[in-house]
Amino acid sequence: MAPKIKPKAVVVGGSIAGISCAHALILAGWDVVVLEKTYAPPTGSPTGAGLGLDPLAQRLIGSWIKDPQLLHNATLPLTIDQNQATEVSRTLTRDDNFNFRAAYWADLHSLLYKKLPPSLFLWGHLLLSFCVSSDKKSVKVKAKVLQTDEIVEVDGDLLVAADGCLSLIRQSFLPDLKLRYSGYCAWRGVFDFSGKENSETVIGIRKAYPDLGKCLYFDLASGTHIVLYELLNKKFNWIWYINQPEPNLKGNSVTMKVNDEMIQNMQQDAEKVWNPAFARLVRETKDPFINVIYDSDPLEQISWDNVVLVGDSAHPTTPHGLRSTNMSVLDAAVLGACLEKWGAEDLDSALKEYQYIRVSVISKQVLHARRMGRIKQGLDLDDRRPFDLKTATFEDCEELQQKNMPFFDHVLALVDSHYAA
Repeated sequence: MAPKIKPKAVVVGGSIAGISCAHALILAGWDVVVLEKTYAPPTGSPTGAGLGLDPLAQRLIGSWIKDPQLLHNATLPLTIDQNQATEVSRTLTRDDNFNFRAAYWADLHSLLYKKLPPSLFLWGHLLLSFCVSSDKKSVKVKAKVLQTDEIVEVDGDLLVAADGCLSLIRQSFLPDLKLRYSGYCAWRGVFDFSGKENSETVIGIRKAYPDLGKCLYFDLASGTHIVLYELLNKKFNWIWYINQPEPNLKGNSVTMKVNDEMIQNMQQDAEKVWNPAFARLVRETKDPFINVIYDSDPLEQISWDNVVLVGDSAHPTTPHGLRSTNMSVLDAAVLGACLEKWGAEDLDSALKEYQYIRVSVISKQVLHARRMGRIKQGLDLDDRRPFDLKTATFEDCEELQQKNMPFFDHVLALVDSHYAA
């Protein structure tokens, strides 16, 4: 008897969402090819970003790489979620049972990538278009090989759109969908203190934020806030959110180019707003950059025929609930579980169940992250006055905690059984 031909998925996008889908779909019995426009696997983070992994994402990634200890060794604990207001010397909330881990984007991507066959990836391939067959049974993807300008076609049974918040695939189904500007941007940076462990900068920041290495710090000031936590290999990850009019972005990215004058002005502003230790950390950070913060109103549909959205293409979200990566990892796991449950013969049912499971969850999480951001930035909300550090009540402060995120510690039965220890 001839071996059964495996169904094939074409994943567009080789970031965390796409590479997670590759793991989950291979586990479900599918062949996978990943198209990615960058020329090679990243050797450093393209945006210098840190991220927080929740317990479920840790479990899923650990199962994919077949050695949870590898993930443990590549991350640092975030056991504390603390909101404070340095300018009024006040701890607003503190959760000592926060069970996340801090990862550097490039380290996490490398862990996931190295556990997959390199032949799965078509690097330097830019999506041009796709076409679903008339019988809805297959899809043809057309891409440009950037090094040669050659046009190639890739056939598959399923197209997985992991092409980010500005997804071209999503745009083909939802041409009128526009991203919603949050009202603020984020300066971001990673300070590498290798060889500088005893410098005044490092000693000062550890004195000002004594639980670095295990704490996710949110420091709030009037109409602004920062995020600060430590990453493995002697790095501090910081983010500073600033209310401002929407910038005029060029190109297909929400990362904004900055010049020396912008950086100098930002550093001077930091000295006016923040404690000296943080301002010094900012000044000594190399190559800070700006992310323009967008989300979108929750989507009611994330699959069409044999095309499905995952990651930021399915749920552009603000970063305040540490959701983006965790949502992407869970998208992949749920999609893989649904495909294995229904089989390639009933792809329609598999994608309908995926959509049914994910839409209700991600909708609530996107809106909650939006709310958290507006509270911490002192912006208006329909049901409450702007957050005021000096007059905030206990109940006001409780809203700042990460554990209030809908489905914060929920584990879906389908995924739980699929990834049973």
